[in-house]
Amino acid sequence: MVKIGNIELGDFPLLLAPMEDVSDPPFRAVCKKNGADLMYTEFISSEGLIRDAAKSVQKLDIFEYERPIGIQLFGSDINSMREAGRIADNAHPDLIDINYGCPVKQVACKGAGAALLQDIPKMVEMTSEIVKIATRPVTVKTRLGWDDNTKNVVEVAERLQDIGIQALTIHGRTRSQMYKGDADWTLIGDIKNNSRITIPIFGNGDIDSPEKAKTMKDRYGVDGIMIGRASIGYPWIFNEIKHYFKTGLHLAPPTIADRVTVCKEHLDFSMRWKSNHAGIVEMRRHYTNYFKGLPHFKEYRLKLVTTYSYDEIISILDEVQGKYSELVVA
Repeated sequence: MVKIGNIELGDFPLLLAPMEDVSDPPFRAVCKKNGADLMYTEFISSEGLIRDAAKSVQKLDIFEYERPIGIQLFGSDINSMREAGRIADNAHPDLIDINYGCPVKQVACKGAGAALLQDIPKMVEMTSEIVKIATRPVTVKTRLGWDDNTKNVVEVAERLQDIGIQALTIHGRTRSQMYKGDADWTLIGDIKNNSRITIPIFGNGDIDSPEKAKTMKDRYGVDGIMIGRASIGYPWIFNEIKHYFKTGLHLAPPTIADRVTVCKEHLDFSMRWKSNHAGIVEMRRHYTNYFKGLPHFKEYRLKLVTTYSYDEIISILDEVQGKYSELVVA
């Protein structure tokens, strides 16, 4: 049984990665329904949170059926991160996660996210301050290092464990790689098999099939796997992996009717959570992913991303279901 503090996550939990503009409550709802064991909010700016910025505060929204769920924070100022940690703690998540892995310029070039991999003492101090004030487990997500010459994640893992984090997720790329090339899980495995490390170690990077998940589980011995991009438009991946682990067999892929049904559920939740107008607009980024692989889908996508009418969207989705009902998309 894998545990973070007192949170029981099963024998080999599958985690939904915190993804900006993706991992909001509507998306988390469909992932939870399809087998995600632990989820995180989108990463939240500490500066935005302490200044009560509406966008940051809204990201604190969590729902009972999502549990266990973590709130993820990022920032470059220790005092701001400490205060943001208090605010996040008061929102009653199951855990607080610190982002030391985001590679994008808007974050890393401001000294936050993966930038902290260049200043481990500051990372340790920042983490320690949040551990001190939090009333629930603190975890961390990071990368192998800043670049190929500074793969310092082993030191990071040991030092952060020493000051009290209760789980670590490692993305198998450096910051300089961004999302290019193949993820390297070798160091992730080294950390899991390090006799000094006693906290759960979760691997992240390039898991897009049940076979790959099993290979990484067996080869590197990690306690669980975090899935990000492969779940966008395909929340079924969590249950597909679980079924493969249990039986060695593949679940049948979702039918077009399944895709339409989940897409509608996602849309409905998006409208309830944000507002009718904002929910419809937010959903536009997901249609291509839900219907990836459908031939000549472009004409439907164009209609879906240009209408503001819920009834029209539902009508278009019903038309998609009717047209492609016999098609099997792997």
